[in-house]
Amino acid sequence: MEKKALLKVFIRYVVLNICGMIGLSCYILADTFFISRGLGANGLAALNLAIPVYSFVHGSGLMLGMGGATKYVIYMGQRETEKADRIYSNVVYAMAVLSVIFVIMGVSFSGSLAGMLGADEEVFAMTVTYIQMILLFSPVFIMNDSLLCFVRNDGNPKLSMAAMLTGSFSNIILDYVFIFPLQMGIFGAVLATGLAPVISLLVLSGHWITGKNQFHLKKAMPSLKMAGNIISLGIPALITEVASGIVMIIFNAIILRLQGKIGVAAYGVVANLSLVVASVYTGIAQGIQPIMSRFYGYGDVKSIRQTLKYAIRLMLLISGGIYLFFLAAAGVVVGLFNSEHNMQLQRIAETGLKLYFTAIPFAGFNIVIATYFTSMEKALPAQLISLLRGFIIIIPMAFFMSFLYRMTGVWLSYPLTESIVSLTGIILYNKLYIKKKS
Repeated sequence: MEKKALLKVFIRYVVLNICGMIGLSCYILADTFFISRGLGANGLAALNLAIPVYSFVHGSGLMLGMGGATKYVIYMGQRETEKADRIYSNVVYAMAVLSVIFVIMGVSFSGSLAGMLGADEEVFAMTVTYIQMILLFSPVFIMNDSLLCFVRNDGNPKLSMAAMLTGSFSNIILDYVFIFPLQMGIFGAVLATGLAPVISLLVLSGHWITGKNQFHLKKAMPSLKMAGNIISLGIPALITEVASGIVMIIFNAIILRLQGKIGVAAYGVVANLSLVVASVYTGIAQGIQPIMSRFYGYGDVKSIRQTLKYAIRLMLLISGGIYLFFLAAAGVVVGLFNSEHNMQLQRIAETGLKLYFTAIPFAGFNIVIATYFTSMEKALPAQLISLLRGFIIIIPMAFFMSFLYRMTGVWLSYPLTESIVSLTGIILYNKLYIKKKS
């Protein structure tokens, strides 16, 4: 594809997906803001303790969606429509299985999960409520995450964005109504979050109503081989989401020991803002994935690499702007979530923002390069990058740095991890690039 035409397609997909992902990330950010205003530091701590469960559910939906949609668009590029439909059918089967498992967990194990995540007597009831509702709403979360990916890869990024934004704005409105006028507390916050994907799915249904869908559910036995391919390509998305939850658990435990519940609440502010920033990079990555996967199906390697260059340049530009903003406005930003005007929380979170967010250009690169590998069916390097940044380096780094420098070490463990993983990503890319050329 010519550069001018490619740039036009790149802008269309990436801008729409960035807007959609920012909107989607407002699920948790809206909860953070309204819960901090309505329920104070205890509510904020309960939300922060429960978020890992949401991350796991969300990650499972993305795993099926990203893995399945990537294979789907590659097959469509190769004009293998029957295989493309079978991929979609197998994703639907997997969605049903995961939904049943999560709902059973919500009914039977919510209290146990809250205890495992570190909830004490003061925040236990709120944490249980949030976890249980997230798990009971898991079927719509999983369905929404998966179908958003398929609709986007089916040539309809505008509808995908509209669905994400409609769901997220509905969540914000319902958050306010449920927490303040109706005084429903933490239950209202999580109910608003659970209803948002329902509204998003109603918007997505337009893809079928108008007959634009090129993927169809076929009567076929589930295929273990296809399921393996879907999971292999989608597992980096799951690792990223699950890892963010596990890292939050580890960081919560370390910070609880160093600074108590106020420190955990301060970390909750920083971590949730980090999720919004990461959603921008995920928007770039999910925007370029359908383009690169389709080019991969066509065998157009030159256009794939040009798309990657556009993505990295845009990511670096956005990273610079975001960091300068947080550097200049850290006090104001933290103040929005500090309804009790707790000076300790304000001080810890302000310092955390300035140190923690030095990681963003490296994190952005890692998200983009992992998606590049996934789009070209290079599952192993994508999985390695996700595992390194999600588990293998970040967890020991957090313990080591907190031991040496206490809270400053906690904040710095994230940028150190992302920079090391970025170096690994560059090495993997160069090795595969040279191998491809030779």
